[in-house]
Amino acid sequence: MEQDIIDHFNKEILSTGANRFGIPFTELSHLGNWQNFIYEYKKANQKYILRFTPSSHRSVNAVIGEMDWLLYLAQNDVSVSRPIQSKSGNYVEVINTANVVFIVSSFIKAEGSKIGYPECLNDTNLYYKLGQIMGKVHSLSKVYKPKDELTRRHDWHQNYYLKNVDNFIPSDQILVLEASRNVINKIQNNIPKDENSYGLIHGDIGVGNFLVNDEGKITLFDFDEAQYSWFIEDIAIPLYYFVYVYGGEDGKARRESQARLFMEHFLKGYKEQSYFDEKWLKQIPIFLLLREIIVYAGCYRSWDFSTLHQWNIDWLKESRIRIENSESVVNIW
Repeated sequence: MEQDIIDHFNKEILSTGANRFGIPFTELSHLGNWQNFIYEYKKANQKYILRFTPSSHRSVNAVIGEMDWLLYLAQNDVSVSRPIQSKSGNYVEVINTANVVFIVSSFIKAEGSKIGYPECLNDTNLYYKLGQIMGKVHSLSKVYKPKDELTRRHDWHQNYYLKNVDNFIPSDQILVLEASRNVINKIQNNIPKDENSYGLIHGDIGVGNFLVNDEGKITLFDFDEAQYSWFIEDIAIPLYYFVYVYGGEDGKARRESQARLFMEHFLKGYKEQSYFDEKWLKQIPIFLLLREIIVYAGCYRSWDFSTLHQWNIDWLKESRIRIENSESVVNIW
């Protein structure tokens, strides 16, 4: 989160947003700031999330589009963190200040717990269930129509990090910047799209954006990155997060083994809910590289480099080399 945005977010804004959804701000528990200010609260034994989105990150119409997409999925029995209405009956509330507009929305908090590293790395049932829910999302995406063009979500190349690659990545990393532009151009100019391959996707499914309850049911949340893109990108993204943790000299073999394990069980679940053409497997490496660029840019935007752990330092070095050489984190296709 940019410091100037943090500086403009104050108790008055917090109190106003909470009041719009019928709660005193003193009942809010701060969960974190990444691209939004996230809080948790409780009403009648149900937990909720209250989110403040700065207009520099998302427009009001973009958030309205996100809410519409989420409601559509929820109404079609996809397990998502469903948005709720404010006291005025709105899914999106707007707080205007002299410097920044804050867009407030609230969601029923997903049930369950996160499955983090390393336990997620051999959980084949998790991969299968992720495949099922993503297959259902993509199947519904093929018939989903946004309310209007004003609230239509952005296309993949308008991703917040891709638009700001030159701002976030140091200017002296010339090879990284050139390679990033080349990857974007290759995708834009060489990969065909049609209604069976391109649609509205989640855009950021990693271990932090879903919870699993005691029965193994997955609930997706954080649709802030929802965008129009190839469905194969939405598959490459979780794959990236399940393999990138393996670094060092022995990392390649472990990444390849993990990728095979993930894709075998993920696609089994996916194909139960949506058609998958095997030809798209050949496109996974370039979308893995695209995700690496996004993550790399995000780290330069948000990390405090004076406090990094050794794993982060090593990953950053390896990631830079892969991007400079246009080499995806894993390629078994």
